[in-house]
Amino acid sequence: MFARPFRVKSNTAIKGSDRRKLKADISAAFPLLSAEELSELIPNKEELNVVKIYAHKGDGVILYVLHKNPLFFELEKHIYPTVYVLWRYPALLPVFRTWPPVLQKLIGGADLMLPGVVVPSSGLPDVQQGNCCSVTLVNSRAPVAVGTAAVSTGEMLSLGMKGRGVCVLHTYMDNLWAFGDKSCPPSLPDAEIEGQGVNGEEYECDEEGEEGEEEVEKCVEEEQSPSEAAPDPACSGIEELSLAEQEEEKGEKGNEEEEENQGDHKMLQETMDGLLLQCFLHALKSKVKKSELPLLTSTFLRNHMFACCPTGKQLDIKKSSYKKLSKFLQAMQKQHNLVRVKELTKGVESIVEVDWKNPELRSFRVPQETDVVAAPVQDGGEGDPPYHPPEITTLYSVSARLEPLFLDAQKRKGAILQPAEVRHIITEYVKKNELVDENNKNYVNINPILCDCLLEKSEYQEVEALKWDDLFSRTLGRMQECYQVVFPGQAPIKKKGHIEPIDISVASRGSNKKVTLIKNLDVYGLDPAVVATALQRRVQASAVLQPIPGSKDKVLVQIQGNQIHQISNLLLDHYQIPRKYIQGLDKAPKGGKKK
Repeated sequence: MFARPFRVKSNTAIKGSDRRKLKADISAAFPLLSAEELSELIPNKEELNVVKIYAHKGDGVILYVLHKNPLFFELEKHIYPTVYVLWRYPALLPVFRTWPPVLQKLIGGADLMLPGVVVPSSGLPDVQQGNCCSVTLVNSRAPVAVGTAAVSTGEMLSLGMKGRGVCVLHTYMDNLWAFGDKSCPPSLPDAEIEGQGVNGEEYECDEEGEEGEEEVEKCVEEEQSPSEAAPDPACSGIEELSLAEQEEEKGEKGNEEEEENQGDHKMLQETMDGLLLQCFLHALKSKVKKSELPLLTSTFLRNHMFACCPTGKQLDIKKSSYKKLSKFLQAMQKQHNLVRVKELTKGVESIVEVDWKNPELRSFRVPQETDVVAAPVQDGGEGDPPYHPPEITTLYSVSARLEPLFLDAQKRKGAILQPAEVRHIITEYVKKNELVDENNKNYVNINPILCDCLLEKSEYQEVEALKWDDLFSRTLGRMQECYQVVFPGQAPIKKKGHIEPIDISVASRGSNKKVTLIKNLDVYGLDPAVVATALQRRVQASAVLQPIPGSKDKVLVQIQGNQIHQISNLLLDHYQIPRKYIQGLDKAPKGGKKK
C-alpha cells in the first residue's frame, strides 16, 4: 500500500477525548498489550499527531505519529501497527517467516505467497482470514512487514501451502517507514529456524541454486501496474550471492542509460530555470506595481508569473532545479539583487522591495506575446493543478407513477432525462393522441393516462384540461430530481436528489470565539486542504481540517473568526462557483456604524 509516495492531507495534534478513544481502540485490537505498554505507546502528556493521507491508489489512511514516528495506521476503520511498534513488541501479532531475498519483493508491493513461508517446528500461527499479522525473516524476530491473512491457517494447510498467504499492507523501507526516523530493525536473533528450508524442510544452499529456484519461484505475488516492468521469476533467491551478481550486472549495463537520463533531466531543469527567470522578470517589469508591495509570494506566482507564461508552455517550479518558489526567490535576492523577500508573519513570505533600477531588469525586453492569461489555479500554493468549475445540470428520473406516460418513448422507470427531453416527450405524446383542445390550442385535454399520472384524486371529476405550462410543471414535479456534474476532461457524474450546496456557517468555540466552517467543497471538485491553505494566506488566521461527524472520509474547513467575506470572494471570484450553489453568504458580519 505504501510502496509509492502518498499525499499528506492534514497534520493536527490529537484531542484529549480522541486520545482516550484511540487507547481504547488499540487495547481492543491488540489485547496482548499491557496497560503499561499501552501508556508507553500512547502517553498522556506528549504530543501525538493525527496525519491524514491519501495512498497512491486513492485510499484514505489515518496515521498516529509520536516523536515523528508513525506508530499505527487506520484503514477502513481497522487499526494496524507499523514496524516501529513491532520492533518494540515483536510478539504483538501472529508471525509468518520468509527468506531475506523475498523482502525486496515485499517492499515493491508484492504479497507473500505460501510457498515462500518458512514453517517453524512449532507450526504455523493460528489465524483466521483477515486477521492482522506480521512477517519476519529467517534468523531474526524483528518484523519487516505488516498485513492481513489471506486465508485461515486450516485453509493454508488444506491448500498444500499454495496460493496467497499474507496480503501485505506496510513494509520496512516503504514510504510509511520513510515518514519516520528511518531507523533499521533491531538485532533480535531467532536460532530456531537455522538450517530449515521452505515450509520447514531441510534445505542446503547451493551456489547454482537451480533446484532451489524452482521450488520457491512463486514465494511472492507482485502488484501489476502499467508503469512497472514484468516481474522476474527469481523470487526464491535463497543464495544472496546470485542476487548480488544480478544487481552488479544490471548496474554495469545501466550506467550508460543512467548517464543519458541524467543529461536529459539536467537539460529539462535548465530549460525550466530559463522559463522561470523569464516569467519572473516579465512579471516584475510589466505586472507588479509599487503600490502592491508588500506582495505575498504565492500571490505573485499565481497572479503575475503564471500570467506571463508564453502560450504552449507550462510553468512548473517542481521541474526546475529550485523545486520550490521560496528557494527561487532566495536566489533572485542573493545572486541577482532583484527583490527583497521577508517573512512578515510566521511562515508567510512576502516581496517587500523590488530594485527597479537593476541592470538585468532594465535590459529585459518583454516578449511580444503580452496578452497571455493563465488558467485559474487552486489557491493552494506552488504547482497546484488548474481548477475549472464543474458544469452542473438538473435532471429528472421517470417515477413509477409516470411510467405509462413515457412508454411510447421507450423510457421506463429510472430513466434519467434532461428537462428539454421531458418537454419533447410530453409534446409528442399529446400530438400522437390528439389531445390538443380544438377550441383553445393553449389547453390539453386530459385522457385516462394523464389523469392517473398528473391529477390528484380530488381533481378526477373536475379537471378536464390543463394549460401546457401546467402540464409540464406537473410532470416535472412528479419526477424524481437528479443532477449531473461534469468536470473538464472527466466522465459525467449522475446522482439522485438535490446537489448539496457549499455550506458556510459560523460557530462559537471556547470563550465565545467565532470560527467559520465550510462543508461540501469536495462535491465541486475543490480540495479542502487547498482551500484551507488559500484562506489561511488571505486572512492570516489559523485554518484546519476537521472530520464531519457521521460521514466517512469527509472533512470540513475550520478557520478562526467570521471570514465569510473572504470565503465569498474566494469561491465566487476566484473559483467561479455560481452563487446559487453556496449557502450561508448572508451570515457575513455587518459593518458597524461610524460614530
